[in-house]
Amino acid sequence: MRSRTPARGPRLTKLGLGAAQLGNLGREVSDQDAQGAVDAAWDSGVRYFDTAPHYGLGLSERRLGAALARRPRAEFTVSTKVGRLLVPSPGTAHRQDDGGFAVPAAFRRDWDFSRDGVLRSLEGSLTRLGLDHVDVVYLHDPDDHWEQASTTGVDALVELRDQGVVKAVGAGMNQAAMLAEFVRRTDVDLVMVAGRHTLLDQSARRELLPLALERGVGVVAAAVYNSGLLAADRPPADATYDYLPASRELTARAAALADVCERHGVTLPEAAVAHPLRHPAVVSVVLGARDARQSRTNAERLAADVPEALWTELADLGLLPDGGPGTPPAAPTPRERS
Repeated sequence: MRSRTPARGPRLTKLGLGAAQLGNLGREVSDQDAQGAVDAAWDSGVRYFDTAPHYGLGLSERRLGAALARRPRAEFTVSTKVGRLLVPSPGTAHRQDDGGFAVPAAFRRDWDFSRDGVLRSLEGSLTRLGLDHVDVVYLHDPDDHWEQASTTGVDALVELRDQGVVKAVGAGMNQAAMLAEFVRRTDVDLVMVAGRHTLLDQSARRELLPLALERGVGVVAAAVYNSGLLAADRPPADATYDYLPASRELTARAAALADVCERHGVTLPEAAVAHPLRHPAVVSVVLGARDARQSRTNAERLAADVPEALWTELADLGLLPDGGPGTPPAAPTPRERS
């Protein structure tokens, strides 16, 4: 599998494995299936793995660490996130977590982007992962915490990077506007944008992607299926968009995209994976998987041959502006190699 090396940060395979589902996102996943998802991703050439304490209250990190334990550490890249401290909560351990994960609520999530909070969070992540270091650390969903995250949060991460503890730092969010502010105002190396650089939502194109390219900041695209609407060859009637029931308008637009894809011998999910990587600021697409079959499917979708004529027709029909991401003016682009 080819990889891209951003101007600032470690080498990332074009496909990364997002480990939220290893934390029982939405429903339970067995230890065996979680291991199978990582093993199949590895066998497909994936060497970038993303997780967070938030995912299953640490379960995702524990499972990912266990699955990678026998792999050569120099051969893979791991990113995790800070901003939500896991605080033991024995009084609620009998309940189900209310954060979207099928796990006991044995911990609570406390927002904390202070220097101490960042250091404590990373220390906990390393323990759960069983690693002596991670490669990338993102500030996680700081939407309501800009002031602290953009000062003490970023400063703590930059300190860790300057000390050689981590290789790259950044922020990961479900919006593009604040990520653009991080790129503009702070010393970040990477940003992870979820759901805002997809076939159905190109809001990251307006400012974030051009600014990232100009500043040499790599972009990791996540949630490229918008949580489900773009995940099947034809959008089902009960499809979700950003984890809520998809509107009629969005479902109709996804169906129109699928029509064009079929005419070009491409599936809708294959186009959804290919679309973000057309922009030179994007260094990797992160896809989730809950078992080996889904990991293999992710790799097959990345490898699909998507003709340029598809993007031209989508532009002609007004389904994508300017034929998709297009090619910005000449600027340094990520280095790509096998």
